[in-house]
Amino acid sequence: MYTYNPSHHSGDGLRSSGIPEKQPYVRSTPGPMTSTDRKVMEVEMKEKGRPAEPEEPEREQWGAKMDFMLSMLGYCVGLGNVWRFPYLCYKNGGGAFLIPYLIMLTFAGLPLFFMELALGQYASLGPVTIWRCLPLFKGIGFAMCIISGLVCIYYNMIIAWSLYYMFASFTSMLPWRTCDNWWNTPNCVETSAVANATNKTDNYTRISPSEEYFHERVLKYSVDLGNNSTARGIEHTGTMSWELALVLLLAWIIVFACLCKGVKSSGKVVYFTATFPYIVLIILLIRGAILPGAREGIIFYIKPDFNRLRDSQVWYDAASQIFYSLGVAFGGILAMSSYNKFNNNCHRDAVLIALANCGTSVFAGFAIFSYIGYMAHELKMPVGKVVASGSGLAFIAYPEALTLMPISPLWSILFFFMLLTLGLDSQFVMLETIVTALSDEFPTLLRQHKTWVLLAICICLYLLGLTQCTQAGIFWLEMMNWYSAGFCLIVTALIMAIGISWVYGIKRFSADIKEMIGYEPNIYFKACWMVISPALMLFIFIFSLVQYSPVVYNGIAYPDWAVTLGLLMAFFSILMIPLVGIIVVAKNKGSFTERFKKAITPDEKWGPAIMSQEQKEWKSTEGIDNPATIYDPGTMENGTDQPPLYDPRSINRYPLYDPRSLQQDPIRNGGSINDTSYSSRL
Repeated sequence: MYTYNPSHHSGDGLRSSGIPEKQPYVRSTPGPMTSTDRKVMEVEMKEKGRPAEPEEPEREQWGAKMDFMLSMLGYCVGLGNVWRFPYLCYKNGGGAFLIPYLIMLTFAGLPLFFMELALGQYASLGPVTIWRCLPLFKGIGFAMCIISGLVCIYYNMIIAWSLYYMFASFTSMLPWRTCDNWWNTPNCVETSAVANATNKTDNYTRISPSEEYFHERVLKYSVDLGNNSTARGIEHTGTMSWELALVLLLAWIIVFACLCKGVKSSGKVVYFTATFPYIVLIILLIRGAILPGAREGIIFYIKPDFNRLRDSQVWYDAASQIFYSLGVAFGGILAMSSYNKFNNNCHRDAVLIALANCGTSVFAGFAIFSYIGYMAHELKMPVGKVVASGSGLAFIAYPEALTLMPISPLWSILFFFMLLTLGLDSQFVMLETIVTALSDEFPTLLRQHKTWVLLAICICLYLLGLTQCTQAGIFWLEMMNWYSAGFCLIVTALIMAIGISWVYGIKRFSADIKEMIGYEPNIYFKACWMVISPALMLFIFIFSLVQYSPVVYNGIAYPDWAVTLGLLMAFFSILMIPLVGIIVVAKNKGSFTERFKKAITPDEKWGPAIMSQEQKEWKSTEGIDNPATIYDPGTMENGTDQPPLYDPRSINRYPLYDPRSLQQDPIRNGGSINDTSYSSRL
């Protein structure tokens, strides 16, 4: 918005002489510039000898509030809620694990989730451009995009596995039910043989048909070296599986098709993908609850062991699960909230989504362990012997449990279709994070071509993911899962919390939130942002370093070069934070102190989403603590040299007042830009 510049009326210039001067165009309303405003601005800038800035394409918004809520719920409720939380609960004291879990949610997960949600909504910018608020910390945005990009590569491979299993389930008998298939080895032991065995001990182990199907049929991770010998490991690449390459391609096509129209299309897809998993979980729980052995499985899941609370590992597991489940520091929260309306109640949304996410984890545990209990009952083994985590639960233990049920192909189709929808929602947001970051950083170049940007990213990530379609693919996937979103995620979130709370300022951030929702966050959020949450993240980071161990899959160790590659992958994202910070300081002018001070000062373009660009520049120049001045002819009559103060906090409600704007505007009254009355005013 064009405003009056008081410097034009100071000293011995036109103001003191009483001679009328050129009067810049003043818009009558705040907000985004219309085409007419843009034409007028171009005329004024041309007369002043300045080139007109190119117009940025308009930014998208969610079609409806429910689009955003379901997208965020689908992002948070992912595969980890089904295959990681139930196992952690059993491992760390059953029902007693809920105590540290809820504590970590209260003091770490929810506050940081709210921080990202509010920050993205305030400025309507992606995870990189949002750091106009603190240019020194812009590297955080690049770190988030790198983390999301790396996770996208292997996360879509898991979605491809779900597609593979779902297609394989369209048969009268599930292919992983018996040991008489071409891929089975002499070590395979069928379920019926285990149930009839009488010499089972605590050390009894076996290779199930479902495990051999996953490793030897789907992954084919045993590489034939000749002379009847095989080898397994990341160094034994073997051949490419065309089946996995095709289902991975299909997974990327699905993702692209759902995102090609931006949040307008993905916001509608999530009405199905975010709700369908709940329908399936309810069906599975009802069916599983009436199976023999379900009661023992559920008791095993929730039976509290309060002695486990003395173990620091339990608290670390609770914090890490909350952290990864809510998706903090991936950039997805910033990207999704940036498409919200400015006055959306992000405080309420943060609480509802965080509670729904954690409630889903607990609920999924009941459904999963009812089947694990049934499987233990049929195998006549302790529940603890059949429990697994991660891919072992989703693609080995649970598929075997499904073979024991009547009409097992139907339940298998439902289960793997649920995994597909769980994974797609999270994949949508992580990929949209990268696209949003690029289109906001280069709006005039890329925002109008987001579909092509998305296509290019999908192709690149698909090609990178082909390494996971080789016979060493599972080892590449496990390495990326181990390092790409580990302690680097914690470091990124820790620096973000410190930057917003202590450098940008908790008072300024609270005022920004009040500008959106009408009230400041309470003392609980402020205390968490400033002290409690950073302290908990520091604890997680130190503990992860102390307990660090190199990546291992299925008892197979990785070579040194692979471990080094994984560490480089982890540190690459973290190193972007100081590297970009150094570049920002180096680009500034003046002494080092002046450069550094400018790097920790909000950029001139920083401001709330509903402010026009000119308002943002004016606000950043004057600042809230140094209100700007505004022209008022009454002050001249009273002989006052200084015009009255103007409160910028009303900038979003009232247009700047300039009595000269009361003159007739030929453009707004049907005239043209070349109208002589308008030209004379220029």
